[in-house]
Amino acid sequence: MSGPAAAPGPVIETPRLRLRPPREADLDALAAMTGDPEVMRYLGGKTLDREDTWRQMAMFVGHWTWRGFGQWAVEERSTGAVVGRVGLHYPEGWPDREVGWVLARAHWGKGFAREAAQAALDHALGRLRWPRAISLIHPDNARSIRVAEGLGERLEGETVVRGGPVRVYAITAEEWARLARVAGRTL
Repeated sequence: MSGPAAAPGPVIETPRLRLRPPREADLDALAAMTGDPEVMRYLGGKTLDREDTWRQMAMFVGHWTWRGFGQWAVEERSTGAVVGRVGLHYPEGWPDREVGWVLARAHWGKGFAREAAQAALDHALGRLRWPRAISLIHPDNARSIRVAEGLGERLEGETVVRGGPVRVYAITAEEWARLARVAGRTL
């Protein structure tokens, strides 16, 4: 019997980060992150214990299998430390295909969320040819709103997801391609 396999999906590198499929060895780092009340404040408001974090990770692995895209574990390239997860999400009942991010509190304020989300959007709107992407953000989550706006996403409206209010930030593939050209990036 061989060891556990990683989730399917590509590895994407940015100047400081590696976005890679999640693997079971990430459980400790991700459980510490989802067990932090401040991290989870705007993500349903409840922390996850280790078992629920494992179940969430399994759902993300299944999402890759069923949808062909999903959440990456985010590693800091210089240390190999898992700093959070970023990626693409579109489960049953979601309003549209989403790019989302969550980082361990020790890594807030370093620009990692924007750097990783930009790579995820390049993949979604470039390689996968999505016509647009959204980010669902709690109205009080000023940090994530700044990330979305820094990516070029614009407030499109509000909705309720899993019983909680969220703002819908969105960007089209055409808008993303224009921003990439201005920044000198190729998709």
